[in-house]
Amino acid sequence: MLIGDVARRCGVSVRMLRHYESLGLVRPGGRTGAGYREYSGEDVRRIFHIESLRSLGLSLRAVGQALDDPDFTPTTLVDDLIRRTRARIADETRLLTRLERIDAAGPGDWTDVLQTVALLRALGSSHAAQRQRAALAPVGAVAVEALVEAALGEPDPHVAGALRWAVARAGAAGLPLLAQGLDAPVAAVRDRAVRCLVEIPHDAATALLRDALDHRDVAVRRCAALTLGARGVPEAVPTLVDMVVQEANDVEAADALAALAVDAESADRIAAALVAGLTGDAVASPVRRRLTQALAGIPGERASRALAELAVDADRPVALTATYVLMLRDREP
Repeated sequence: MLIGDVARRCGVSVRMLRHYESLGLVRPGGRTGAGYREYSGEDVRRIFHIESLRSLGLSLRAVGQALDDPDFTPTTLVDDLIRRTRARIADETRLLTRLERIDAAGPGDWTDVLQTVALLRALGSSHAAQRQRAALAPVGAVAVEALVEAALGEPDPHVAGALRWAVARAGAAGLPLLAQGLDAPVAAVRDRAVRCLVEIPHDAATALLRDALDHRDVAVRRCAALTLGARGVPEAVPTLVDMVVQEANDVEAADALAALAVDAESADRIAAALVAGLTGDAVASPVRRRLTQALAGIPGERASRALAELAVDADRPVALTATYVLMLRDREP
């Protein structure tokens, strides 16, 4: 088979076939009477093998080694190709993300582009101090998405605080990405997302936190509840009471419950929720003491009646706590 016929059959240019021959990848041994190269069926099969290996990303040198080495093991080659391909995809993904951030910033000229690139590089620096300076710099035309992305991935607590401040300064612009962060598969990312949300004093952020009360991650629920309590959202009460029971930031939870007791109706509803946690023989003494202490911050008749009953409780530490709280209430004007 002549070189032109082989080129058409294999989908390879004549020039490339000659290049393969110059590298020793193909060695057509036959010649026609007129002196033209003549390829055998084995030569054609080898060309197909070369093209198949090239399609996997191998260099021509690696292709030659793979075809000529009798001890060649495909598993080793494929594992190496997977590793290199993943590294290439990671590099390309980072480049794509950077280009998207630049596009979102809406640069007016190359100066804007260079400033955006400089900030993105600073946010991705391996030095925490440089990342912190970047977070505290004026945002300008830089897309808030870059700040949110950095905040969701920042492990250093000092830099993370600066990034949360920067995201909060941008207002509601970063909320869509933060909402995605709440559903991230990694717990640390979910925690960073909710911590960013609690620092954004915006109705839309409060709405996301209210939705987070039903989140599958208990840490997200608790962080949201503490902030919602301070913002006067009554839906946070069940989670806050559970935090008192579970001794999870129970002092802060009790303070949030007290902040929610803004009127008689709210106070009675909160007192009833705390009293409900006191009932039952299986409730441990430390739990009952924490609930009694939480009742101390709740005004109104419902809480006072509960404390009066607890003052004669069989659990002496609970009774002493309730007695002391009642004494303080009697002194109030």
